[in-house]
Amino acid sequence: MSKNKKARLILEDGTEFEGYSFGGGNPVSGEVVFNTAMTGYPESLTDPSYKGQILVITYPLIGNYGVPDAEKENNLLKFFESEKIHVTGVIISDYSFKYSHWNAIKSLDEWLGENNVPGVYGVDTRQITKVIRERGVMLGKIAVEGEPVPEKFIDPNENNLVAEVSTKKIETYGDGDIKIVLVDCGAKYNIIRSLTRRGAQVVVVPWDYDFTQMGYDGLMLSNGPGNPEMCGATVENIKKAFEVGKPIFGICMGNQLLSIAAGATTYKLKYGHRSHNQPALMVGTNKAVITSQNHGYAVDTATLDSDWEPYFINLNDNTSEGIRHKTKPFCSVQFHPEATSGPVDTEFLFDQFIENVRNAK
Repeated sequence: MSKNKKARLILEDGTEFEGYSFGGGNPVSGEVVFNTAMTGYPESLTDPSYKGQILVITYPLIGNYGVPDAEKENNLLKFFESEKIHVTGVIISDYSFKYSHWNAIKSLDEWLGENNVPGVYGVDTRQITKVIRERGVMLGKIAVEGEPVPEKFIDPNENNLVAEVSTKKIETYGDGDIKIVLVDCGAKYNIIRSLTRRGAQVVVVPWDYDFTQMGYDGLMLSNGPGNPEMCGATVENIKKAFEVGKPIFGICMGNQLLSIAAGATTYKLKYGHRSHNQPALMVGTNKAVITSQNHGYAVDTATLDSDWEPYFINLNDNTSEGIRHKTKPFCSVQFHPEATSGPVDTEFLFDQFIENVRNAK
C-alpha cells in the first residue's frame, strides 16, 4: 500500500473528499452507500447485496483485525458471505496498519489489492454519510492519483444485478430431513448455514430457475442487489409456488419479489436503509427488534392484495419491513435475520419457518 498516494471520492453533486489510497489502485464508479457496523467488514464486503456499490464504513477504525483465512465448513467459506468481494470500492476513516486476530492471515489492504478493489482512507466518513442523508442516494467515483478519472457516473441499478451475482448451477448443502429450495438472488452464505443448522437440506437454484418442477418442502427467497423489477422471471415462478402451497420465506430482495408476486408495487427509497441498528416493530404486537439492513427499494403495502397484511414496519420511517399471507404459510422480511456480524434479534424467524415446513410436511 502506498501510504502517500492521494485518492478522492467524488459525488455526483460535485462534493469531493480527499484521502489516501489503499488496496487496489483502479478508479471506479458506483452507488455510494454506508454501513454503521462496528465489526464485520469481511462479511459486508463479500455480501452480494453490495454489488456495484461504493461502501462507506462509518465506524472510525477499520482493518484492526485483518482478514480471516479461507477455511471451509460444509463446503462454504466459514468467515465470508460469498466467494469474492462484491463491493466496487471501500471508504474508511482510519486504516489500521497493524492487525491482530487469532484467525487473520492477511491485512485488509492486501485482500483488497488481490481483488483489485480500491479503498480510500483518511476521510471523514460521517460527513460523507451526512451529505448522503441530506441529498439522498448518490452516485460516486473513486479517483486515484496518477490514474485517469472515470468518465461518467455509473448507476449499477440500471443493470440486472441479481443475474450477475446469482449461481449458474444447482448446488446442494446439508443432508437434513426437510428439503428447502433457496432461490439465489445474491444469497449470503449465512442463510444456508442458518437452514442447515436447523436440519434442512438446502438446494440452491439460479434466480430464474423454475423450481416448481422440483419436489421440495419449503421455499426460501434470498437477499440480493438492485432493482426488484428486473426479476420478472422469479416473480412468475413465485406465483406458481403460491399454487403449490408449500411454506415460503423471503429475505430482503426476497421480500420485494414475494410482494410483487402478491400484487404490490415497489419504489426507490430516497436514502435506502443502510445500517446495523434499524428498529422494526412486529405488527399487532409490542415486540420491537433491532435489525441489519442494506436495500435501496421498499414495498408499498397499500398496493397488496387483500389476502396479505403487513408483518413488520420500520420504526424510523414507517416503511414496510415485511408481509405475510393471512391464511397460508407465506411471509417475508425486508431486514436480515441471518445477519453477520449481527444483530441476531430476528434469528427466531428461521425457527418459525422450519417449524412451518415441518408442520406442512
